[in-house]
Amino acid sequence: MMTQESSEVLGKHASSGSHVRGSSEYIRLVISDEQRVVEAETLLTRAESRIKSFWWWMKSFLWCVVFVILVFILVKWGVPLFFVKVLYPIMEWEATAFGRPVLALVLVASLALFPVFLIPSGPSMWLAGMIFGYGLGFFIIMVGTTIGMVLPYLIGLLFRDRIHQWLKRWPQNAAMIRLAGEGNWSRQFQVVALFRVSPFPYTIFNYAVVVTNMRFWPYLCGSVAGMVPEAFIYIYSGRLIKTLADAQYGKHHLTTVEIVYNIISFIIAIVTTIAFTVYAKRTLNQLKMAELNDEVTFVSVEMEKLPLERPKQLSLSKFS
Repeated sequence: MMTQESSEVLGKHASSGSHVRGSSEYIRLVISDEQRVVEAETLLTRAESRIKSFWWWMKSFLWCVVFVILVFILVKWGVPLFFVKVLYPIMEWEATAFGRPVLALVLVASLALFPVFLIPSGPSMWLAGMIFGYGLGFFIIMVGTTIGMVLPYLIGLLFRDRIHQWLKRWPQNAAMIRLAGEGNWSRQFQVVALFRVSPFPYTIFNYAVVVTNMRFWPYLCGSVAGMVPEAFIYIYSGRLIKTLADAQYGKHHLTTVEIVYNIISFIIAIVTTIAFTVYAKRTLNQLKMAELNDEVTFVSVEMEKLPLERPKQLSLSKFS
């Protein structure tokens, strides 16, 4: 017969076995519930991403439709109105009011003074391309824009503290501008040239760069190098506008070869402009990320040094 001690041992084993089974059942239920929650969250995230993707495509499609409609309206009515009311009156006024030497001086003065007052100088570049072509037009643009980049830089040096306070309102733009003053001569030259090609407004950059460690000569050389592609694009677009205006009013009849040439050259100009802009923006972002990584690495190295120095200070304080 079973003794009392053996029955107690069996009872303990039975209770322990039931406890183990109960805990294992609890763990299994908890794990299965967690898996179900994770699967539900995953499905919900996928559904939300699909909905966002669907709305993004819908918005893109609607914006494309709106863009096509606006382009059609601009080409159908806007461009002829611009030719009749703006372009041809200006060209006729300039042709009758000024001679070519005086007109060249007027364009140089406008290209030099407009950036000082934060006025876009694109129309003056167009007129230089329309009237003087690639050779003399390029010379006029480069002389005028060079003066227009030096004057704001010199004026900005007089108001450096005020410009620094003004830039604090836009910390992201200030961080991008700070890149221009980093590094040696060649690095500053490269960044300034990229800023000229990028969509960053160079009329503001002329003043804002004075708050950095930018030196004058890399600023000037980089600005001139960055303006070369933009000058040729403005000259080409000005010549194209003049050709279309002459064809619109019967002063010049475009042949099939000229039409094909203008279409191909226009496409090449657009692609080149986009390529320069994307390259400059991407390179500036890479330089910014590289600088942030350097700062993070420096901070991490400094933080690693702190635990090694603190015990020494503690140990010395204990013995003193």
